Amino acid sequence: MDIYSDELHIAGTLMDNLPYEVVWLDSSGKIIFANTMFCKETGYSRKEISYLRIEDINITVTPESWKQHWEEVVQKGSLNFIATHKTKDGKFYTGEVFVQQFSFRGNRFICATFREITETSFYKNLIENTRVIGSVGGWELNLQDGSLMATACALNIFGTDDTEDLLPSRIIHQFADTERFRTLLGQVMRKGVAFDEVFELKGSPPRYIRAIAKPILKADKIYKISGVYQDVTEIKQKENDLTLYKTIIDNAQDLIYVYNDKAELLHYSESLIEKLGFSKKQLDGLTMFDLDPSLTPEFWESHFRELRERGSHRFEWLVSRKDGTKFPVDITASQLKYYGADYSCAVVRDITAKKMRDLELYEALQEIKSLKERLENENEYLQEEISSKINFKNIICDSEPYKKVLMQVDQVAPTETTVLITGESGTGKELLASAIHSNSRRKNRPLIKINCATLPKELIESELFGHKKGAFTGAVTNKMGKFALANGGTIFLDEIGELPLELQPKLLRVLQEGEFDELGGTKTIKVDVRIIAATNRDLKEMLREGLFREDLYYRLHVFPIYNLPLRDRRDDIPVLAQFFLEKYAAKAGKAFRRLSTQTIDCLMNYDFPGNIRELENLIERAVIVENGTTLRPGSWIPEKDVLVRPCGFVSFETKQRDYIIEVLDHTNWRISGPNGAAAILKMKDKTLFAKMKRLGIEKQVGLKVKT
Repeated sequence: MDIYSDELHIAGTLMDNLPYEVVWLDSSGKIIFANTMFCKETGYSRKEISYLRIEDINITVTPESWKQHWEEVVQKGSLNFIATHKTKDGKFYTGEVFVQQFSFRGNRFICATFREITETSFYKNLIENTRVIGSVGGWELNLQDGSLMATACALNIFGTDDTEDLLPSRIIHQFADTERFRTLLGQVMRKGVAFDEVFELKGSPPRYIRAIAKPILKADKIYKISGVYQDVTEIKQKENDLTLYKTIIDNAQDLIYVYNDKAELLHYSESLIEKLGFSKKQLDGLTMFDLDPSLTPEFWESHFRELRERGSHRFEWLVSRKDGTKFPVDITASQLKYYGADYSCAVVRDITAKKMRDLELYEALQEIKSLKERLENENEYLQEEISSKINFKNIICDSEPYKKVLMQVDQVAPTETTVLITGESGTGKELLASAIHSNSRRKNRPLIKINCATLPKELIESELFGHKKGAFTGAVTNKMGKFALANGGTIFLDEIGELPLELQPKLLRVLQEGEFDELGGTKTIKVDVRIIAATNRDLKEMLREGLFREDLYYRLHVFPIYNLPLRDRRDDIPVLAQFFLEKYAAKAGKAFRRLSTQTIDCLMNYDFPGNIRELENLIERAVIVENGTTLRPGSWIPEKDVLVRPCGFVSFETKQRDYIIEVLDHTNWRISGPNGAAAILKMKDKTLFAKMKRLGIEKQVGLKVKT
C-alpha cells in the first residue's frame, strides 16, 4: 500500500494484536488496511485485500448505500450495527460492527471494528425475541461521549427508528410528567440514584411505560447509565379497571361480602363499616359466625350446598349490628370459583323501608275495610232517614203541581224507556234523573252522569265513547268511555242541547243499535244502557235552526218530563227552605231550628229566577250572617224592589228579563248573526247566553200566540 508510512506501520502492528477484525476504508469504499484477524477470517492475503472494495466483503453494499453510509458516519462520527461478511471461499458469518471516522494527513477514513457473533446469535435472538414479546427494550447511555445505544424494541416502544430520540434531552418530553422524569434522570446521572417507576406517555389513548435506570460505575465514577423501557399499558389498564371496580363496590349502598366455605370474610365493601358499626381493623379479623351469632354450622353447610347446586341463593334475613340491633335484609348470594376453591359473593340490601311500607299498607287496608263496613252501615241508616223525609229518596215536595211531575217519574221509572227532562236551570233535573234510576230495575248498577256543556268540544267524544292509545295527540293510554262504564245501568246526559252536531249521529246509533266505536278502535262495542237526557234549551227551535238532529230528538223525546220552576210550585218553598236551614246549620255549627213567619212570607213573595239553586244559596248565606234558633228576615233577604208586588211594579232584573225576551221574540229567538238578538242589544253572543242563563230565560217563556 503506497500510503504506508512509519506511523501507519506502527498503527498496523497495534491493530494486528487486537482480537477483533479491523479494516480501514476510504471514501470510495476501497480497503486500504486490514489487520491479521480480518485476513484470517475472510481467507484473503494482505495483497489480495489491497485490491478489494467493501462490496466484495459485504454483498449487501451498493455504491449508493455506501455513499449514504459514509455521509452518516461523517455526520455522526460513529455508528454501531450488525453486518454479514462473505469469506473468500463463499461462506458467510455475522458480526457486530463499530465504525468511526478519522483523519490522516488531510484525508478522511473509516475504521471499522468487527466482532463475530454468529456462534452466540441464537441466544441473542432468543433474548431479543423475549424482549419483544414482553415489550421490553434496553438502552445504554455513555456519559463520556454522550452516545446512546438502544435495542429495536426500545425504539419501537416510542415509535421511532432514530436512536437519538431516546437521548435524555428528547425522551423527557415523551412523558406527561416531564419534570419528574427529568429529575430522576438527573439523579441517576449525577448521584447514581437508580429508579424504577411507571410513567404515562403524552397523547391519546393513554399509554404507560415502566422506566428503569441504574448507574454503571468505573471505580467511583459514573461513566454509563443502563436502562430498560417496558410498555405496561395493558397491565396498568387492568390495574385501573380493578381500582374502578373496587371503587364501585365500596360506594355501593348495598352491603357486599366475599367469603369462603369456611365462613372466613375475605373481602367486603366500605358500606359494612358504616352500616354495621365495626372498624376496618375489627372486620378484618372476623368470620361470618362472628358477625352473625345466629348462624349455625348446619345452616352454613346447607347454604353452600345450595350455592354449588344452583349457582345462587336468595333469601331474607336479619343482620346484626355491633350494638346488637338488627335490621331486615334481602340477600342474593352467588357462587364463585377461584383456584379450585368455592367462594360466595353476597349482595345484601336493607329492606327496612320496604317492610315499613308493607306494614303501613296492611294497616291502611285494614282501616279501609273497617271504614267500608262503617260506611255501608251509615249509608243504610241515611237512606232510611232520607226516605222518611223526601219522595223518591231525594226529592222534597209539598205542592200539588209538583206531585204531578213526580207521578210521571213513578210511571216511567220501572220501564226501560228513554226520558227527556226539560226545564229552567236550577230546578233539579238531575234529582229527577236520580229518582228514575233509583226506582228502576237498574238501580244496582251505576248511574253515570255527564254534563255536555262543561266538556271541551274536542274531548267530549273521548269522554263519552272512550279512545285507544295513540288515537290522537295526548292519548298516551287507553281510556274507557262513560257509555262503557254505564253498561247495564243508566247514563244521564245533562245539557244535551250542547252536544256537538257531529257527535249526534254517534249518540243516535247507541239509542237505536246499542253499539258504538271507540276513537282509534277497530272493534264495535255493544252496550245495554238506559239514557236519560236533560236540557234547559228549546230543542224544537234548535231543530228549525239546524243545530239538533230531528231523528235524535224524537229518539230522546219518548217520555218528556217538564220540571216546574220554583215560582210555579210556591207551596214547596217553606219545606225546601226548612230542609236547607237544617243542612247548613249543622255544617256551620249554628243552632237554627225553624224559619219565622215573616221569613216565610218574604220567600213566598220572591220570584226566584234562579229556582231551587238560588233558594239554597240564599239560605246558606242567611245561616252564615244570622244567629239564633229561629231564622228571621235580615240583610240576606232580596231587596224589596225584586219582590213580587201587587201594584204592578217589578224589579230592574225582571224588567231586563222581559226586554231581552221581547227582543228574542222579534228575532224569532235567533241570537247570533247580524240580525240576531246579540247584535240588536249590542253585546257578544256569549255575554247574552250567560245573562239569559242567569235570568232563567228559555224559549218557552217568550212564546206568544200570534194572530
